[in-house]
Amino acid sequence: MTSAVAQGAALPADSPSRLPLPPSQPALIRSEAEALQVAAALAESFRGGAARRDSERLLPWDEIERYTASGLGGITVPRSHGGLQASWHTVVQVFASISAADASLGQIPQNHFALVQNLRDTASPEQQSRWFADVLSGHRLGNAGPERKGRAAQLSDATASLRQTADGRLLVNGTRYYSTGSLFAHWVPFRAEDEAQRPVQVWVRRTAPGLQIIDNWNAFGQKTTASGGVVLKDVEVEPRDVIALHDLKDRPTLSGPVSQILQAAIDMGIAQGAFDEARQFVRDKTRAWVHSGVEHAWQDPYIIQEFGQLQVELDAAREVLLDAAQQLDAWAAQPVTDESSAQASVAVARAKILTTEAALNASERLLELGGTSSARAGYNLDRYWRNARVHTLHDPVRWKYHLLGNYLLNDRAPRRHQWN
Repeated sequence: MTSAVAQGAALPADSPSRLPLPPSQPALIRSEAEALQVAAALAESFRGGAARRDSERLLPWDEIERYTASGLGGITVPRSHGGLQASWHTVVQVFASISAADASLGQIPQNHFALVQNLRDTASPEQQSRWFADVLSGHRLGNAGPERKGRAAQLSDATASLRQTADGRLLVNGTRYYSTGSLFAHWVPFRAEDEAQRPVQVWVRRTAPGLQIIDNWNAFGQKTTASGGVVLKDVEVEPRDVIALHDLKDRPTLSGPVSQILQAAIDMGIAQGAFDEARQFVRDKTRAWVHSGVEHAWQDPYIIQEFGQLQVELDAAREVLLDAAQQLDAWAAQPVTDESSAQASVAVARAKILTTEAALNASERLLELGGTSSARAGYNLDRYWRNARVHTLHDPVRWKYHLLGNYLLNDRAPRRHQWN
């Protein structure tokens, strides 16, 4: 007997039809300090192959399995369900640490963590018990995200449809355009509309008949996130695997700010990775400019000044990010209100602005400070800028400024969705 999972696991590592290995019990991380140590060790092991994975677009199947086996994927599961319930202050550091080593590996688990928060905010107690147990057992979650839409459509509009057949079965059909993490996942949740055109969240297994994940992500950055498309054709759904979002549309949550702070943490990691690479390259390879009057580039007063300025920018971004995380932790410890949900979005917007700018600036300065030799293809240092530029397009920072200014000047609360 050969199951679909077994067949997929046996395929070559670069096969577009490969499926993730069946879930296996990961380690149990027992403290936030341990989570940070595990993340640092994984980041160090991931760093060495990052340039090659990017240049050859080698999907990080083995690295994702090691990430899951470490137990990091379960650290935000609530204590009431057997998890660590790690603080966001710790989680953003985990994401930044991994992203500094390999930004694609940092982004792949983003939807997994966002969905764990989404379960806390929207799922029934029975659904929470099942899916939190799955996460602690090594299941990965990978959201099938937005679809291409016309100009008048909203990003949050669903294009997949959930319908009941004459014999009582629930079938879902549709397509999704961005699906970071789904290729590596065991559960693929996505937004759909039921027969009454009401929003629901549908969860299907990665191996479900009729579910196809297409590895057609071809951006010039974040190349190994496999953020391609999803096709759903008569995929059968269990009623218990549907979350009725329409019953919760007026409930304030932290799902949006959590999704956004994870994006900011990834950008923070890219900025730190570029800074560390720039420092090492200038120390080891950059030649002093002919007019500098010094023997080594690291003695050049202008380069010294540039590094001081970059460090200040990184410090500012990191502190605002960690402050936003601490505020999220405080609001998560009490019932979420309209006001606390709005304040969370505003706090995270501040962090997103600074981490975006830090990532773009540090990755650009890496090449400028490194000099002509830093442009050699063999070093692949441009991946930092490419990753920063592509990832920061996820949601335009100009609208973060607008969100912040509109709240401060006009007392306008941000709209509640995953991009705020």
